[in-house]
Amino acid sequence: MKIGPQVYVRGSIEAAQRYCDAFGAKIGLNFKTPENTYAHCELMVDDKLFMAISEAPDDCERTEGKAWQTTAFNVYEMGSEEAVRHAYEVLSDGGTVINPLGPCDWNAYCADVVDKYGVFWWIAI
Repeated sequence: MKIGPQVYVRGSIEAAQRYCDAFGAKIGLNFKTPENTYAHCELMVDDKLFMAISEAPDDCERTEGKAWQTTAFNVYEMGSEEAVRHAYEVLSDGGTVINPLGPCDWNAYCADVVDKYGVFWWIAI
């Protein structure tokens, strides 16, 4: 049994590109809609599924503090402060920083960010 994380966002094409940049992922199996959004897009890291992205339905409502679907990812053992810092810069652009880069009780270098698509990320060394 495996778990395959997936997010539903508005702006799936841009989100896929941003997440590829943040985590060094590559686009794998993907299917686009006639509107040129992703019906399904797999992002791969080291030839393994990192996450999948799909366009959220048109009828989803996004209001302050609420989203059609809430998703959180913990991405850790990223290898270096530089990798964490890069992901932080990409994810926080247009998003909201909950806790800036720095130490916490259980990790030497981490941050909490909600990206511009409403997805929560805890990123860490």
